[in-house]
Amino acid sequence: MNLKYITTFANLQIKPIVSEDKDKYLSLASINSLKKFLPDIDTDKNIDLLPIAFDACVVNRVNKNGDVVDSLTATEMLKNFVNKPINVEHDRTKVVGCILTANFSKFGTNESLSEEEAKDMKEPFYITLGGVIWKIINPQLSNLIEESNDPSSENYMNVSASWELGFNEYDLVILENNNKNIEDAKIISDEKEKDKLKKNLKAFGGSGKIDKDKSIYRQVLGNVIPLGIGLTANPAADVQGVATKDNQNIEIKQEEEESIDSSNIDAENNISQKEENTVNQEGVINRIIMKIENINQITDELLKQVTASSLTDFIQEELKKASETFVAEKNEKDNAIKAAQEKYEALSTESEKVKEELEKVKASLAKLEEEKVAKAKEEAFNLRMASFDEEYDLNDEDRQVLATDIKDLNDETFAAYKNKMAVLMKEKNKAAKKAKEEEMKKAKASEVAQATQEVKASTASEQSATEVVDEVLDNTNIETNSIPNSTTTVEPSLREKYSKAFGFEGFDIK
Repeated sequence: MNLKYITTFANLQIKPIVSEDKDKYLSLASINSLKKFLPDIDTDKNIDLLPIAFDACVVNRVNKNGDVVDSLTATEMLKNFVNKPINVEHDRTKVVGCILTANFSKFGTNESLSEEEAKDMKEPFYITLGGVIWKIINPQLSNLIEESNDPSSENYMNVSASWELGFNEYDLVILENNNKNIEDAKIISDEKEKDKLKKNLKAFGGSGKIDKDKSIYRQVLGNVIPLGIGLTANPAADVQGVATKDNQNIEIKQEEEESIDSSNIDAENNISQKEENTVNQEGVINRIIMKIENINQITDELLKQVTASSLTDFIQEELKKASETFVAEKNEKDNAIKAAQEKYEALSTESEKVKEELEKVKASLAKLEEEKVAKAKEEAFNLRMASFDEEYDLNDEDRQVLATDIKDLNDETFAAYKNKMAVLMKEKNKAAKKAKEEEMKKAKASEVAQATQEVKASTASEQSATEVVDEVLDNTNIETNSIPNSTTTVEPSLREKYSKAFGFEGFDIK
């Protein structure tokens, strides 16, 4: 059976009490209102069976464990109660009976409800069950249940019952100011929100509170499976009790203990074999007052002889022993449950801490990975831009265009892009430009050298011509000071012409 969760709805009060959170729905009814739900058992022929009826839970109202079922879930699972076991204290090795009938009834009055009426109800109502206790399995328990139906007994309505459910799904229920009725609740179905708030549930070790004014509960959903009923001495709230048939045992009045008509004894005790009794002169049985020490002492013969007080004393002592044993076992189980709960809470707390640390580590690793990827991407970008700067003569506009193009390229697409740029930007290629400049420098140097040779040659020729002119002038004795002001400007010499044509200021000679 693959069930994620099992919960005990220990909210079945046998002894009616008025809870502190009384509201418009809570009213107490007599245990007699349950008797109409008793299974139809012929107890004359089946003296080993004890028919019982009780309210199993209150639908649409949270119990003290912080769990609740709504109308839809209740109607879907109602018939699944039939044939489930009744045990003691939810110990499945101590089965004492079984469930035979399942019904709905109104909250507080136990008036019958149909399934159609219940399905659409928002306010609380009961799931009311009927079944049998096998007397031969646990006679003391059967006697205690019968005694709990006697208003004059100190054990009147002092037996409780609780039920277990198995389920896989649930929603969260938020209620304010100790309200218990889910018709006034906020229902949370979102999985992320449930994961965030479920640690506050009592079932998961929480306080059952979100804050001082808001309580949080669990509404079971889906395929909810009733697992059985446990009878217990623990009191709970908001239900009526366990009912059984009116006690058929003989009620012996004090004044009749010493003399009872012998003709009534066999009939009232349903003795199949009639024996002769010792009769006194007045025709009555002499009753013996004695202390019964062991149940094995009780025989049909003894029942005809002892007084009712002897049986009562023995039963009370046995009930006391059973009660003490029961309380001791219960305390032992409660202590074990408490220890397990504390261990569970400690483990839950530790688990939450580990989970938080793990989430922090995961977040740190993710951040480091992101930083690593970003750094690698930045380094690749810088290297690519540096390669372009190294290869080409770029300005700021060129760099901006290149940065936009290459920032998201992988290695393969970048290689293709670089090949394309080698064609488009060949004019800016530093190596090509440098080679071209070298060629230009060589060409210019060659031109300068040639011009220099020509200048030297022209200078030598001019010097020779000057010497000839000077010699002629000396021979002719022409005075240079007699040149009139109106004479035209002398043309520049050949040296001056070449000097202006091939001025060295236009060349960079190394």
